[in-house]
Amino acid sequence: MASKISLESAKSDLSRRAFLKASALAGGGLLLDFYVPNLRAAAPSSAAELNAYIKVMPDGIVTIMAKNPEIGQGVKTSLPMLIAEEFDVDWKNVRTEQALADGAKYAPQFAGGSTATPLNWEPLRRVGAAGRQMMIQAAAEVWGVPASECRTASGTVTHASSGRTLTYAELAPAAAKLAPPDLASVPLKDPKDFKIIGTSVPGVDSPLVVEGKPLFGIDVTVPGMKYAIYRKCPVFGGKLVSANLDAVKSLPGVRDAFVLEGREDAAGTTGPLDRLADGVAIVADSWWLAEQAGEKLEVEWDEGSTARDSDARFAAAAAELSRKAPATRIVDDGDVDAALASAAEVLEADYAYPFLAHATLEPQNCTASYANGKLEVWAPTQGPEGNRDVIARTLGIEPQDITIHLTRCGGGFGRRGASDYAVEAAAISKRAGVPVKLLWNREEDIRHDFYRPAGFHYFKAGLDQHGGLVAFRDHFVTLGSADTPASSAFAGPDEFPSRFVDHMQFAASFIPTGVPTGPLRAPESNGLAFAFQSFIDELAHAAGRDPLQYRLDLLGEPRILDSTDDRYGPQPDFDTGRMRGVLELVREKSGWDERKKLPAGTGMGTAFYYSHMGYFAEVVKATVAANGALKVDKVWVAVDVGSHIVNPIGAENQVQGAALDGIGQALALQINIENGRAKQSNFHDYRLLRIDQAPPVEVHFRRTDNPPTGLGEPALPPV
Repeated sequence: MASKISLESAKSDLSRRAFLKASALAGGGLLLDFYVPNLRAAAPSSAAELNAYIKVMPDGIVTIMAKNPEIGQGVKTSLPMLIAEEFDVDWKNVRTEQALADGAKYAPQFAGGSTATPLNWEPLRRVGAAGRQMMIQAAAEVWGVPASECRTASGTVTHASSGRTLTYAELAPAAAKLAPPDLASVPLKDPKDFKIIGTSVPGVDSPLVVEGKPLFGIDVTVPGMKYAIYRKCPVFGGKLVSANLDAVKSLPGVRDAFVLEGREDAAGTTGPLDRLADGVAIVADSWWLAEQAGEKLEVEWDEGSTARDSDARFAAAAAELSRKAPATRIVDDGDVDAALASAAEVLEADYAYPFLAHATLEPQNCTASYANGKLEVWAPTQGPEGNRDVIARTLGIEPQDITIHLTRCGGGFGRRGASDYAVEAAAISKRAGVPVKLLWNREEDIRHDFYRPAGFHYFKAGLDQHGGLVAFRDHFVTLGSADTPASSAFAGPDEFPSRFVDHMQFAASFIPTGVPTGPLRAPESNGLAFAFQSFIDELAHAAGRDPLQYRLDLLGEPRILDSTDDRYGPQPDFDTGRMRGVLELVREKSGWDERKKLPAGTGMGTAFYYSHMGYFAEVVKATVAANGALKVDKVWVAVDVGSHIVNPIGAENQVQGAALDGIGQALALQINIENGRAKQSNFHDYRLLRIDQAPPVEVHFRRTDNPPTGLGEPALPPV
């Protein structure tokens, strides 16, 4: 899920918007509540607005709350590591707990945009450092010595000259009585003294996942719970006309069946499916009985205008629009027409990419219990506060009357940033009068997704007599209306090679559609990288140049370029030296310069991309058999995400997973639209990458003196 941030804003907000409060726990423990700055919220009126805390118990165990949803990106492990490092405790004595969704207490809790590390790197370390200072101060007062003479290690405080020691557990009651220090002024550790940050820590939930313990939304059970399904029109936006409810209600195990009317007016602003759509709910004693009853459901639908949408219509409309003046200009530098007219060689190429579904391995689900005007929800969600907003509007209740439990998510990739599955469960529970677990089957999950938008690119570029790029034009045709793109269907003005060629025109036109689109892992970038980087390969080929060196030549000397993309507020500048660094690293590690020695039918390709503040360059080795079958043999990834990798094993997993995800998309995945509906329905025709197709992915981190940034998304676009 896309989420743009400004690190400079985060730094400037820290001193005036970070708070820490200490209190004693029953049995002698210490509770540290802390507020972490929210970049989009107003400053809190008091320190009561807190969003995370650590607990020190009498037995020496430190419990750290994990406030963000865990969707497989490892934040339930990596973010507590930041606190534990600065608090100076041993990781073996740390326990983590998943926090409730509570926007007032925790500020925004979301998973998306590879933002967990850049947003929390400094604030959470400062929380741990403040706790460490409180333990030192408590010990100093017990011993009657200056705090400067005390040191911490492994959950103990030691007086340097006398050798006296006290554990955090022993000091907790006294520390709880102290005024917490200012978070902005507490000293942080010298990175050379890190003991936890930079070490490979297994995921805190990994043993439970392997053992099949109930962690995910699909595992939830509550007393008195029934099971529900919800059938919607196969055409996006269709309306219900009639249904054979009486016949369905008479089926074995069925407790109720009813129509829910869609609520377009209740839609929030957090995603493309944040609303309740028209549908039929079936509530039964088991999910299988509900599903079997769904097979007997007969519904008449008004399919609406989206029924005219199809791949053929989109392709024809794109071709027609490409011949007309674009609806909007994204970049318009120099005189492209004149530069093309004087170029030694002009190349043209058209690229297209399809819709993609998220296909999370855990299909959409939610458990809800409505009673006496209050609602309790158990949801595998990336955006719980968005869920709360949409549910409150739809059900007509107050947001504070909704409790949301965050379960582990079996994949997210942006899909669980929407609220459709959560509001369906809530509305069904309210109408049925019982707790319900709503579970979509795989066909519903694929056919009622919002999709990575399809796109069409019409490129034209001019080369000089030496093969240098002198002009570049792209007419990008995608989905939207008038001059407004659909969700995740647009592009910014910094798309490479913008700013690296004097004469560039990047423009867009839009095809109206009722097919919902939205963010999928590395939104926008996941399609744009394919088109732009592939065309750059064509330019290098026409110039007779090494494609990796051609990219280095385009980047030029190391320098900092100001961002011109202000769609989401100020963005970080682009460092050509960092991009050159990962290109040179991947050239070395992959043996790129020796690729001409590869056997016939085997080759290597390269691409780079900057997204989510990460610099990535990748090389893929692939073999084409005599029958045309393609096999990816190996992938090398060079990564620059700053000075520190919080959890190397988790970071490597994220990069490898993103690269394999991208390979799966490139080899087999597409959603076809026909008569306003998705043709694919399950994993037989939406074939995720199989184990025997997954190549080894070799990851190399290049450390640079920059703040750490995220890893969940930026490895996907180049591959």
